[in-house]
Amino acid sequence: EQMPGALAAAFASVPVFPLFDAAYFIVSVLYLKYEPGAVEMSRKSPFASWLCAMLHCFGSYILADLLLGESPIQYFSNNSSVILATAVWYLIFFCPMNLFYKCVSFLPVKLIFVAMKEVVRVRKIAAGVHHAHHQYHHGWFIMMATGWVKGSGVALMSNFEQLLRGVWKPETNEILHMSFPTKASLYGTVLFTLQQTHWLPVSEANLIFFFTMFMIVCKVFMTATHSHASPFAPVEGFICPVFFGSVSSGHTSHHNQHGHSHEASYQPPPPVKSKEELNEGTRKRKAKKAE
Repeated sequence: EQMPGALAAAFASVPVFPLFDAAYFIVSVLYLKYEPGAVEMSRKSPFASWLCAMLHCFGSYILADLLLGESPIQYFSNNSSVILATAVWYLIFFCPMNLFYKCVSFLPVKLIFVAMKEVVRVRKIAAGVHHAHHQYHHGWFIMMATGWVKGSGVALMSNFEQLLRGVWKPETNEILHMSFPTKASLYGTVLFTLQQTHWLPVSEANLIFFFTMFMIVCKVFMTATHSHASPFAPVEGFICPVFFGSVSSGHTSHHNQHGHSHEASYQPPPPVKSKEELNEGTRKRKAKKAE
């Protein structure tokens, strides 16, 4: 029994800065680059592109600080993190010959970064719950809300981030169509809140370790297979109709195709053509149709 406990404790004490944070920033900025029009925006307005990248990297901290009544720009006092995130943004968007982007979006390399990002995500959920518990000892829902926004990152701010890019799609908000990471963060924050309030007889280090392993396996598999199928779907499919009534099948399938937002919906561009070339191709086709 001591061995797994020691392993979990050692795992929980591994510092996330700079390596794991760098992986988190790389995956976050990659998802920004996959957004339609993001490359053009970086050329037209580098400052807007940088702001979007900072939201992708630090959105969770901004939201958590807002919830707990602290300054939303408090995290930006961590100069080293902001400089690291800025360097990642610059390399992904402006590296000569797109070399850095090609390296980090190469699937085997990207899967390593995706796994490392989940380590940071789970730590952030635990830290969010811990921080809220410190201020509101019996505020279960405050702990859950803080842990959730810490884990969900920019997804919950997606509409605001879209506005910076000049896009307005209120129907794609993350509350309506939760991606797997947002949903997993919600379930995870419930577990961490139960652990923090001593209703779940597990040590925090063990919970961090096992939940991180679960997240890594799911996200790496989903990224490797470009899958949008949530591991929670079978259980939800069984439970939800019982408690909340069922929705017509045509309606759900429509939303599953178009509703997923953010991390679950990102797919890397096909290896043959770059995103810019694809965008150019679609623009030409639209122009021909218009003619």
